[in-house]
Amino acid sequence: MNKLDQLRQMTDVVADTGDIEAIAKYQPLDATTNPSLLLKAAQMPQYDSLIGDAASDVRSSKVSDDEQVNVLADNFAVAIGREILNIVPGRVSTEVDARLSFDTDASVARAHRLIRFYEESGIGRDRILIKLASTWEGVRAADALEKEGINCNLTLLFCDVQAIAAAKAGAFLISPFVGRILDWHKKSMQRDHFDAEEDPGVLSVRNIYRMFKSKGFSTVVMGASFRNVGEIEALAGCDRLTIAPELLQELAGDNDSLKRVLSADDSADFVDCDYRDEADFRNQLNSNAMATEKLAEGIRGFVADQVKLEKILIGRL
Repeated sequence: MNKLDQLRQMTDVVADTGDIEAIAKYQPLDATTNPSLLLKAAQMPQYDSLIGDAASDVRSSKVSDDEQVNVLADNFAVAIGREILNIVPGRVSTEVDARLSFDTDASVARAHRLIRFYEESGIGRDRILIKLASTWEGVRAADALEKEGINCNLTLLFCDVQAIAAAKAGAFLISPFVGRILDWHKKSMQRDHFDAEEDPGVLSVRNIYRMFKSKGFSTVVMGASFRNVGEIEALAGCDRLTIAPELLQELAGDNDSLKRVLSADDSADFVDCDYRDEADFRNQLNSNAMATEKLAEGIRGFVADQVKLEKILIGRL
């Protein structure tokens, strides 16, 4: 078997893309999307009809002029999600507008709209994960949504305290960003390369995984944002891994053996983490320069791509 097939035997493989053709090719369990991936999809000719249909729906609705662009963006995200769900047997992650990352009530309201759009298309909430940034407000939104039976994916997650907060809120899944953690340390330490066994992103996810298993948290750990297959191989056995098509292709083309690294009964040492309250959470996050900088950078990047996406979509209104 190639490494991708071996990985499937120990980890749920998720596609990190909005490219429906790539998803069909690699047949993952789930798929994740975000504003950056949706922006890429919106520029592909094969998805032009989805934009047209979404715009037509908005034009025929009673949405106010001020809300049209936001509704159109959500419509397009759901349209891509519907196409993905025609292929994958599991779930699709659809992200709440990153501009709402510091507004709990607005995030919950936007999540409700996304779920409503899916349900109006005949897709139940059991096949959707609502993606929220791992801010304090995003975690609180996830806590409220999970109590309603709306499962959440806490994204832009870079440190232990974010992970613990998500798990204590009952989040269905977290997405720690392996590659972006590596990016920060390469720049900070002025190093061009880290081996997988010393990769800070890999080590962070391993610690979170072992901490969750030790504490009995049911929250799924899904490594994300990979820069190379070495990072993926170093996390073989993690609950889930969301992988870009080019790295899926590289794994599929490698017939060497793949060793399991993580398992649910892993008793390896880990660095424990907890927090007392909101102030303590914010203090711990602020004390971690990498996590603070990458969270802020990630939100800014998603906001920028959301704005670019809306400019493409508004042309169809």
